[in-house]
Amino acid sequence: MQQSTSRTTEIIAVLRKHNIRKGISPEKLRLILEDLGPTFIKLGQIASLHPDILPQAYCDELSKLCSNVAPMPCDEVVEIIEESCGCPWDQIFLQIQRTPQGSASIAQVHRATLRTGEPVVVKVQRRGIYEKMSQDVRLLHRMIRFLPSGSVKNMADLDRMLDEIWAAAKEEMDFVMEAANMREFSRRNKGIAFICSPKVYEQYSSAHTLVMEYIDGYSIDNKEALLENGYDLREIAQKLADNYMKQIISDGFFHADPHAGNIRIRDGKIVWIDLGMMGRLTDKDRQILTLGLQGIALNDLDMIEEAVLSLGEFSQSPDRQKLRCDIENLLNKYGQTGMGNLKLMELLTDMMEVMKGNQIKMPHNLTMLIRGLTHMEGVLADLSPDINMVEIARTRIMETIWSPENMETELKNSGKDLLLSLRKARNIPSSLSDALQKFNRGDASMNFHMQTTDQFTDLLYHLVYAVIKGLLIAALLISSSIICTTDMQPQIFGMPVLAAIGYGLAILLSLNMACRKKRHN
Repeated sequence: MQQSTSRTTEIIAVLRKHNIRKGISPEKLRLILEDLGPTFIKLGQIASLHPDILPQAYCDELSKLCSNVAPMPCDEVVEIIEESCGCPWDQIFLQIQRTPQGSASIAQVHRATLRTGEPVVVKVQRRGIYEKMSQDVRLLHRMIRFLPSGSVKNMADLDRMLDEIWAAAKEEMDFVMEAANMREFSRRNKGIAFICSPKVYEQYSSAHTLVMEYIDGYSIDNKEALLENGYDLREIAQKLADNYMKQIISDGFFHADPHAGNIRIRDGKIVWIDLGMMGRLTDKDRQILTLGLQGIALNDLDMIEEAVLSLGEFSQSPDRQKLRCDIENLLNKYGQTGMGNLKLMELLTDMMEVMKGNQIKMPHNLTMLIRGLTHMEGVLADLSPDINMVEIARTRIMETIWSPENMETELKNSGKDLLLSLRKARNIPSSLSDALQKFNRGDASMNFHMQTTDQFTDLLYHLVYAVIKGLLIAALLISSSIICTTDMQPQIFGMPVLAAIGYGLAILLSLNMACRKKRHN
């Protein structure tokens, strides 16, 4: 309790220092998180992955947060390793480098050598980090309730944002899950000669330590070293983009943080590292994303609206008219752009703004996907600016559609649908017979529920008005023509006066309809 009170006092002091009551800018938020320490820095980094919750300017600023913090003493690292492994460290390792390769808010990494002689890296979780972050999140939830309305509280749904950030942080702290991710990634990419990921030594790993193969080679943004060693930057970019599209479209299991620091080149292979944060997409998610991409390419408003409504989460019914208007504006911007010329980062940013403007929330994995695609486009732009991810995605989609596995799945699904339809069709005669019997007895009833806009009501009124007037004109013309066949007196211009009046009224009504139509247009 005393520790919680002390931490609350510390947080309040930092907020007062930055005068939060006068509002909060993106830069001020970043400075506040830096002053609050490592756990808040990690929360800010995860928050930067959520442009569906925070405005884009805040996401961009929070992505600048640096997670390098003071390292744990080596003796403490060794102590955690021994607790996790249940034996002295030198029974497993020949040596552990005392200076860490990297020290972040959740864990730090040391190079080491196994007793078998294999070079590895050991990722060690900071002691008590889960409890500390959990306490900070609880304190923030309490403090949100006391924020004045109209200030930073209106910037976003802060409680929801905290819940999602905490869920993502817990995933990143779960080293058992990270090891499982590494196994799954390796299995899914086993048949690709130019893709690999570090081997995980599960017998030495636990919830708090992770022992992995050491990966040397070159960082993917070290273009000088890559060129000096005979690598073709465009070939690397092409293979990298194709593999990332495979992860998304074919596997539905993708790296959610593909920045340059997590991709290395070694022995002619692209090595994906740091697989703690992975995203997943269902078959339905992938189909809907494909539908939205096709809608933009085909300038089809209905396809895009269907994709947005299928993907989004709604706290209330959306304003369909406003949504269609916003999507139409988006189409006006991108609709005439060829598939190969679409800029994915700009397109996704604009689409997120449309969804935020219509209070449509994106599922967590889709926000991870959007952020991942944005990172990937940045890496590709640096390597080979002429590589277009949308064009690669289209090629991958077509390959997936016509693959034997997909055709087999489609045939199975179609067979299931056909069987279900046939079963339902058996009930049609009896259902139709019941309906006819009710109709004959006078028991049949039909319920309609219609919601119309003022514009539609006005259109319907003018349509009915025109039909009635048209029928009246036709009746006048027909009756006048019948009267002309008689010898009815008096006559004018060789026809009965009554017939002449009927023709005259028909002409006047016709002119009136023409004038109204012209004014309406």
